[in-house]
Amino acid sequence: MKRKELMAKVFVIIIIIAALLACGEDEIPKPAENGLEAGNLLLGQTDTIFSKLKDFSNGTQVSFAFIHNGNVDHYGAIRLNDTLQTIENHDKAFELGSITKVFTTTLLANYIIDSSLSLDDRINGYFDFDFNEGLDFTFLELANHTSGLPSLPSNIHALAFLTPKNPYKNYDGEKLEEYLKDKVALEYEKGTKSSYSNLGMGLLSYTLTKYSQKPFGQLLEERIFSKYGMASSTTKKEEVGNVLVKGLDDKGRPTPNWDSGALIGAGGIYSTTEDLSKFALAQFDTLNRELVLTRRKTFTENDSRDVGLGWFIIHRKNGAKWYWHNGGTGGYSTSMVLDVNTKNGVIILSNISAFHKKSRNVDQLCFSLMDTLGKE
Repeated sequence: MKRKELMAKVFVIIIIIAALLACGEDEIPKPAENGLEAGNLLLGQTDTIFSKLKDFSNGTQVSFAFIHNGNVDHYGAIRLNDTLQTIENHDKAFELGSITKVFTTTLLANYIIDSSLSLDDRINGYFDFDFNEGLDFTFLELANHTSGLPSLPSNIHALAFLTPKNPYKNYDGEKLEEYLKDKVALEYEKGTKSSYSNLGMGLLSYTLTKYSQKPFGQLLEERIFSKYGMASSTTKKEEVGNVLVKGLDDKGRPTPNWDSGALIGAGGIYSTTEDLSKFALAQFDTLNRELVLTRRKTFTENDSRDVGLGWFIIHRKNGAKWYWHNGGTGGYSTSMVLDVNTKNGVIILSNISAFHKKSRNVDQLCFSLMDTLGKE
């Protein structure tokens, strides 16, 4: 195995090792009983929801927002006493994980629309040192994952080993700048492909804070959260502590929230389905020019998927175009998909660990429900 391929796997291996050291025999929960109520559920899809959630542990909680023809309907599910039950949780907060990236690129789009920055501007001018090997990066390359950067910086792995349940916690600006000065290197030729990079998106948010001289959370509040009435969205856990759903690890045990450090723009937001539905509805208004810009195709991955700014653009066989992003941390899995043409969308926030062997059920459920919406 090549060294760069090995290093790309180290981060996940650290988490797995920590989990093995922390637990004894695995306890596999028996499938839950189905106690879900249809209520006002737009789709009548409680059986589909049950089938994807029945194998997760007690304490698992999932919040849904369904958007149909521009109208929002909320639904919630929780497993208690081995039974999946309906719950009202549209105002409960979860870690978004990588859905944060869409907000980071929306901040960038704000500056592009203001003519303050250009997508082709190099970020290097906002640093008072040269990057290793004379490398430079544009805002576009960071925003659509074509920068050639690896998924994570090589100097994060030792720090993650010290705090495996909160792996980004100690990766601060000093460490990031040290990496840029002494270690940054390309994994592939820039612009030749789009390869998902938490480092790239974290570097984008870090650069925007240097450019604006404001913290990332303040930028989000001033330019996005306040504009769209997202009063329960934040990068500060203490601001949502009274409504925060506790994250669960891959065995269903409570696990710490992640502190994103210098890479906060890659996954540091807490929010609710109520707030995210407001952000989703804003996508349907073409007067929100910065949102239109984030959905513009900037790179073609293959016949079925393009990349915008943050968003992945999925071309369905029926001709539909979906804008999608998901997220995952040690205690949460999330997924959000929108069809701007039909004004449909599905948002799922959960406290299912991204390291759970069935965490992909969240994306599968999101897409399945979105398909049903399209048939309404």
